[in-house]
Amino acid sequence: MAPIRVFIVDDSASVRRALSDLLGGDPGIVVVGTATDPFDAASKMRAELPDVLLLDLELPRMDGLTFLRKIMAQHPLPVVICSSHTESGSRASLKALEIGACDVIGKPDLSTRAAREEAQVLLCDVVRAAAQIRSRTGPGRNAGRGGKTAGPFSAGPKLTADAMLPPLLPGHRAPANMQRMIAIGASTGGTEALARLLPGLAPDMPPVVIVQHMPEKFTTAFAARLDGLCSVQVREARDGDRAEVGTVLVAPGNRHLLVQRQGRGYRIEIREGPQVSRHRPSVDVLFRSVASASGGAAIGCLMTGMGDDGARGLSEMRGVGARTLIQDEASSVVWGMPGEAHKLGAAEQIVPLNRLAVELRRLSFEKGAA
Repeated sequence: MAPIRVFIVDDSASVRRALSDLLGGDPGIVVVGTATDPFDAASKMRAELPDVLLLDLELPRMDGLTFLRKIMAQHPLPVVICSSHTESGSRASLKALEIGACDVIGKPDLSTRAAREEAQVLLCDVVRAAAQIRSRTGPGRNAGRGGKTAGPFSAGPKLTADAMLPPLLPGHRAPANMQRMIAIGASTGGTEALARLLPGLAPDMPPVVIVQHMPEKFTTAFAARLDGLCSVQVREARDGDRAEVGTVLVAPGNRHLLVQRQGRGYRIEIREGPQVSRHRPSVDVLFRSVASASGGAAIGCLMTGMGDDGARGLSEMRGVGARTLIQDEASSVVWGMPGEAHKLGAAEQIVPLNRLAVELRRLSFEKGAA
């Protein structure tokens, strides 16, 4: 099976070395070259394009956004942005996603062995997801559902939601007359998918909670961007928030979001903890907490993304009577998470992206809904 060929563009020698070392631990990925700036990169990639490009945005001689625009116009390929954890870096990274980048990660934290292992798992997973993308910019050499690459990198056991909260007891049911709640999970391709979905929600929608896999400090800017597009209020969730009608709360990067019952409504809990399903925040953690707190009053929606985070959680939601949807394969950038949920029988419906908002509205206000 062919390895995924990665090219790195970053003006920092230490970052290039760190990224190369982390990727080098995965036998299914090979770094075929590095460059300090876009002109250097263009020269080196002229003979053959890589499968995935890792791109910094703060570069000499030409900024990363300009280079990204040129790539998407001339030689489209999957691009992952590797950006600094700053406000300006977050804004630029969101702009890169609009232009056509497929994902964003932060510069790796190598301060401890545990942090290094987490950074390696995340980086390798993101690169693998990018290599599978059937994006509007065109596939890479290993892209597509049938792309043959080596098995996934593993750095220890893959934890389930049990690491954050207890399993649901058999026959679990939430109290009657709980308020409706919508829980949404997304990963690769989710930033742009959510930007299309959320503007279709009405101001009187039930409270919405979202886990979108993004780095720490990027979710604040992401939520602000969504808020400017929507009639509902969108913001990053804070510990102790009440989930209210007409409000969308986005899980902060690098923290788990759990929903707790409070009367007929809900309170948000933000927790530190281990990666679950190789992610923090984890959709599985969110969905299990919603299944516990809301039961049959909940609506679960699992959207585009690599891997299987959220699949088991959506199955648990359906098991307690919640309504469950997944985004269809044709409109997903990567049909990993929703595809795994489909295999588990977790979804009542498979819905194209352009119909998800309509279906969520219908389910929210259907006869008998709380």
